[in-house]
Amino acid sequence: MSSDFYQILGVNKNASDAELKSAYRKKALEWHPDRNKAPGATEKFKEVNEAYEVLSNPQKRQAYDQFGPSAFSQGAGQAPPGGNPFAGGFGGQQGPFTYTYRSSGGSQNPFEGMDFGGFTDPFEIFEQFFGASYGGMRSGANQRRSHYQLTLSFMDAAKGAEKTISINGKTRTIKMPPGVDTGSRVRFPEFDLTIQVEEDKVFKREGDDIYVEVKVPISTAVLGGVIEVPTIEGKVQVRVPAGTKAGSMLRLRGQGVPHVNGRGAGSQFVQIMVDVPEKLTPEQKKLFEQLQKSFEGKKSGSWF
Repeated sequence: MSSDFYQILGVNKNASDAELKSAYRKKALEWHPDRNKAPGATEKFKEVNEAYEVLSNPQKRQAYDQFGPSAFSQGAGQAPPGGNPFAGGFGGQQGPFTYTYRSSGGSQNPFEGMDFGGFTDPFEIFEQFFGASYGGMRSGANQRRSHYQLTLSFMDAAKGAEKTISINGKTRTIKMPPGVDTGSRVRFPEFDLTIQVEEDKVFKREGDDIYVEVKVPISTAVLGGVIEVPTIEGKVQVRVPAGTKAGSMLRLRGQGVPHVNGRGAGSQFVQIMVDVPEKLTPEQKKLFEQLQKSFEGKKSGSWF
């Protein structure tokens, strides 16, 4: 194992918890043996998990910063008074994944027998973390696993939610990370869970982007102005440029659905729908007629 956990994750010693998690996800995806077939990928993957397991825990990180990697060496014995309080390691836990290797039977899958510890945190859900396309965990008996579906509201899927479900008489509390979508697959030790997201009356979703239609008065479309736009985090003020045509799109970067497997979020697109009045007062009708004549004059070249 490398002597520098920070170097393994590619972060500096002042990295925040969020920076550690982001770096861990990137490295774990990079070295996961289902994606990386290079020799030594499995060992690299183990190192990444070992480094994250230590640095993500405040007490273990403090010990590591003080004593170095020897603080977590297995079988290091008892620490002398005032010495390393963590000698002897922390068992077999390495990152969110616990490995159980088979010594017989000729298995070539280093992840057989893997214990995921109950999956109370979506960050520890293997298929949600790495995506549902990897088939390394689907062979043999896993193909006959029970499968269930969980329906979430649009907002719960977009913003994340904690749900209590009952399966086979057992009650479980699970946390859905922000950004899950219809078809997202979550794997538990004894069953699989597929997410179904309900449609919303206001928001439409395409990937991590959100689309919403907003009506604006014809005067605002012509002259420009500020309108109120709904987002998943609440209403925001948006400026409409003068001369905006019906159907035009305004883009709000970062106001879409959070990326479920990484930092940032998609965009929200606001489609401008010009609200043309069905009935006019005599005064309004007169003003529109005057406006119409002025535009006709401009078109014929007599008005500038």
